[in-house]
Amino acid sequence: MANPSPADTSPTPASATDPSPADTSPTPASATNPSPANPSPANPSPANPSPTPASPARPAAPRALLLAQLCNSVGDGAFYVTSALYFTGVVGLSAGQVGAGLAVAWAVGSTAGVALGTLADRRGPRVTSVLLALVTAAAVAAFLLIDSFPAFLAAATLYASAQSGLAAARQALLAGLVEPEARTAVLARLQAVLNAGLAVGAALGGLALYAGTRGAYLAVFALDAGGFLLCALLLGRLPAPAPLPAVPGRGGSGTAVLRDRPYVLLALLNALLLLRMPVLSLALPLWIAQRTAAPGWTVSALFVLNTTAVTLFQVRAARSVTDLDSAAGAVRGAGAVLFAACAVFAATALPGLGAGTAVTVLVLGSVLLVVAEMRHSAGSWQLGLGLAPADRVGQYQGFYGAGVPVARTLGPLVVTTLLVGGGPVGWLLLGGAFALAAAATGPAARWAARTRPRPEGPPAVSSAAGRP
Repeated sequence: MANPSPADTSPTPASATDPSPADTSPTPASATNPSPANPSPANPSPANPSPTPASPARPAAPRALLLAQLCNSVGDGAFYVTSALYFTGVVGLSAGQVGAGLAVAWAVGSTAGVALGTLADRRGPRVTSVLLALVTAAAVAAFLLIDSFPAFLAAATLYASAQSGLAAARQALLAGLVEPEARTAVLARLQAVLNAGLAVGAALGGLALYAGTRGAYLAVFALDAGGFLLCALLLGRLPAPAPLPAVPGRGGSGTAVLRDRPYVLLALLNALLLLRMPVLSLALPLWIAQRTAAPGWTVSALFVLNTTAVTLFQVRAARSVTDLDSAAGAVRGAGAVLFAACAVFAATALPGLGAGTAVTVLVLGSVLLVVAEMRHSAGSWQLGLGLAPADRVGQYQGFYGAGVPVARTLGPLVVTTLLVGGGPVGWLLLGGAFALAAAATGPAARWAARTRPRPEGPPAVSSAAGRP
């Protein structure tokens, strides 16, 4: 499932094909490969006798970043398929307490993400990423010790806050290590690794569910905590990006993103599009059970289809997204395909539709859904990173990434109200909202680009960034 932000290490397993991320501001080169001490170029140009130092090279896709993503995604996959039953069956919490606690935790976490992203900008994204990975591991380990709702709420809030901050810090780290034109491709590779890890983790979690013992559940939590410890170790081995100088005339406010109206609008539109996340995990299972003749196993088949497609095709789906123009086009197209997917799902409620036909139509709708998710993910990554000031990537990504916890918190209520209550008309309304939000993304991105300072030298993104 295409997560809006691959650097977000806590996607909802059935809609991780959700997770927030090229840069109109010039990005300084990483300190990993300093320029040679010899200032003389190997082949000075006769037309330009003044030697020009070579630009330091930066890794296109740091292997450690990919391995870190794999480590924590395997643990997360196991955690997400078992945590609800652990909290209710072992700890003894009610389903209502678990739901309310997670809603509060992610509401706090989405706010904390901005502050922790600002910390990454000021203290460095590598050290902040390592610290937050360690805090996340500690929060997961704390779940092993809880025995009451207050303890659960405290651990869940720490977990959600650390996860939100880690997502923002890792985006800032990636922005400092990867050239702007290569970031979307790297994020697509991270997304594919994320989904592969989630699939493996879900299978391990299934073994724990089959065993059904307290020890099996605790092993899953230990696996997830260990994954974040390995993630911290791997992130610590990455080179530290070169520090960015403060931009003259711009203060150090930790809430500057809230005054950036076009970026705020872009983030809100992205959050609306992320309401697609509960469609696969919540809306379709309820819809299939209550409104179609399809058998129950269809839910599992559609989940496997979605996860496999993202693992195999997310990189390919992101190749054409290289600048702000192509990113806006990808999001706009994703909105149209989302509308088509919703219309196809609505058709499964037609009277007289047999089980076989219903399954076929559901598969068609799911194919459209995953295509839209992959294109939206690629476009949103490019827009979210490309329009963030180079010296405030962490803060801006913390805000942009808040769309994920918002979708987790409000999405279930929205989709159940629209689809379970509204039936086929509800699907069409939801699809229409997706299409309108996607169509508005292009104008919002162009507005945001016009407010950014023009980069010095060759632009890192398309000429749209400088259009009046």
